[in-house]
Amino acid sequence: MKTSSGSSRKAKAGKRASADYDLALTISLPALLDDQQSDRRFRQLVQDLLTLARRLETARDYFGHQINVTGPQYHLLMTVAQLQGATGISIGAVAQAMHVSSSFVTAETGKLSDVGLLRKLPNPSDRRSALLKLAPLGRKKIDGLLGEIRAVNDLFFGPLTTRSFAALCASGQALVRGSREAMQYIARKLDETLEH
Repeated sequence: MKTSSGSSRKAKAGKRASADYDLALTISLPALLDDQQSDRRFRQLVQDLLTLARRLETARDYFGHQINVTGPQYHLLMTVAQLQGATGISIGAVAQAMHVSSSFVTAETGKLSDVGLLRKLPNPSDRRSALLKLAPLGRKKIDGLLGEIRAVNDLFFGPLTTRSFAALCASGQALVRGSREAMQYIARKLDETLEH
């Protein structure tokens, strides 16, 4: 009995302590605080963005699985398909569009070329680099998947209006810029930690 009453007192004290805790602001920018100077809407946005990121990755991985490649490889194929035009697209331009390193694109391009989905062509304006284009098999696989891609995208983005879609596009581009600066800040802090 003493044990249970002791643990009961500890539980009550723990509840009081947690009830007294008030999370301080996690952002200081006035534009992102609500009328009560609270960051609750901001915190909810972060939660929503994390959920969206996981769901986008799940959809990407699903599409990749449908054509026997990884999610990132599917993303690479779709980026090349979008940007290749008549002559092909450089590895650097693909890396920039995907916000990844050129070495990642080079490594994955090699794998996709080996299985006949991508072609690497000489770049007539720069002999040191190659241009990427979908191979006939790559085009066939992407074309066969388009109905499924449309179905998922229509469901995923269906709640948006023309106006909210335009606002989301602008916000997405702004957040990519801001997140790049945040990643540079984190990298500097990690470097400082390693130096000490």
